[in-house]
Amino acid sequence: MRTANMTVAEITELLNQAELPETILAELHTDRRVSVIRLLEKWQKRKASLTREAARLQQLFLPEQEFRRQGYECIVGVDEAGRGPLAGPLVVGAAILPFGCKLPSLNDSKKLSAAQRAVLYDEIKKKALSTKTVIVEVADIDRLNIYQATVQAMYQAIKTIGLKPQAALIDAVPLPELPIPANSLIGGDGLSASIAAASILAKVERDRLMEELALLYPQYGFQNHKGYGTREHLKALAEYGPCPIHRTSFEPIKSWGGRQDAS
Repeated sequence: MRTANMTVAEITELLNQAELPETILAELHTDRRVSVIRLLEKWQKRKASLTREAARLQQLFLPEQEFRRQGYECIVGVDEAGRGPLAGPLVVGAAILPFGCKLPSLNDSKKLSAAQRAVLYDEIKKKALSTKTVIVEVADIDRLNIYQATVQAMYQAIKTIGLKPQAALIDAVPLPELPIPANSLIGGDGLSASIAAASILAKVERDRLMEELALLYPQYGFQNHKGYGTREHLKALAEYGPCPIHRTSFEPIKSWGGRQDAS
């Protein structure tokens, strides 16, 4: 059937497809019906968007591809969530993805909505060759300092991930004692698919932990700010003082002399 003989409803259904033969597209371009012209314009915009997204996702595998050129197949990506908050644990995520793994919308976890992260979290768990998360409690953060806590947790995540990685891609933090080749990338969660996947694992698990802790300490609003120093959080701190999950090594808690048993 020629597209000129199709109804607008039939053409709408036809344009739900991501790919169309060039002959069909050529016919649609000759259709002068205003509704068809608009439908075709929308399809072309959607097609261009999908093409850009496919190219972006392909670009995310360039750091992994560089290691593969050197002969390394099993590559782990590592990232953290929770270095900056005034309260709650630090979580480090690690992920080993099959090369070219299809994870639509994969990106730095901070650029995604909570709903997008939740969907990708499940997809990463399903498609990754191996994943690992390491939780660092507040007492250890205060004992070690946040940087050393991050470093130690990253080493632990790589060591215990399940598969034995041949190379590592890490977001920003150098890990010089790794026994395998490693590359620390500034802004790595937006440059490497493996690091992006690790960042989503860490972010989702930490957010869920903070939502659970919000039930224990409802006056602080942890379910909203996840422990970061927002106006809401600082106002609650000024009113109630620190609670057992606040970091005594962080200001302003440090200047207040530590935690209280807020209830």
